[in-house]
Amino acid sequence: MNRVFILRPEPAAGRTAAKAAALDLDARVHPLFAPQPVAWTPPPPTDFEALLLTSAHGVRLAGPELAAYRGLPAYAVGEATARALRDAGFADVVAGVGDGSAIAARVAAHGHRRLLHLGGTTVAPMAADGIDVTRIAVYSMTSLPPDPALIADAVAGSILLVHSPRAGERLAAQIAQDARAALHIVAISPVALAACGAGWASGRAAARPVDDEMLALAARLCE
Repeated sequence: MNRVFILRPEPAAGRTAAKAAALDLDARVHPLFAPQPVAWTPPPPTDFEALLLTSAHGVRLAGPELAAYRGLPAYAVGEATARALRDAGFADVVAGVGDGSAIAARVAAHGHRRLLHLGGTTVAPMAADGIDVTRIAVYSMTSLPPDPALIADAVAGSILLVHSPRAGERLAAQIAQDARAALHIVAISPVALAACGAGWASGRAAARPVDDEMLALAARLCE
């Protein structure tokens, strides 16, 4: 059976691993990053009409200041982030099914024009036509030291799941060009796939930027 490597940070890596196990995939977790909170100064909630979170890490690591925005309509890039917001006491939460640009379009469609976006120190490009977006970093992703076990475990036929462009860059830095020919990449987006570089046995990007799509591609490679 092909090995499927999950490179995203915890706790999301554990959720992906559970889904992979349900598909009878041999899932192995090797995070490339660990999220860390960063200090931030919360602006007045009255300055905004809506709140946006594009990662559950932002919900977990924003600290007690996040509670000040519970009175705003909250938007989440996906269901995992929406669930984290609900667990944090937010009642009015809209979950997206795509990327940041897709959920920003829903914010605009609902008539909100002043948006507070709490995210990481690095964020994927997000189109936000017609919206005044204030972006504040509440966490950062710290690169973990290279893990020799990743190289040792990634035998021929292994499938590497890449959940972000930054993860693709980090993976490319750790896997030498001459070690890639027998390894497969499944990425969350074409941009993340491109960040992995060349020389892999195959590279595929999910049709939608969600875990289930990535795992479906991985399962097909295992057939």
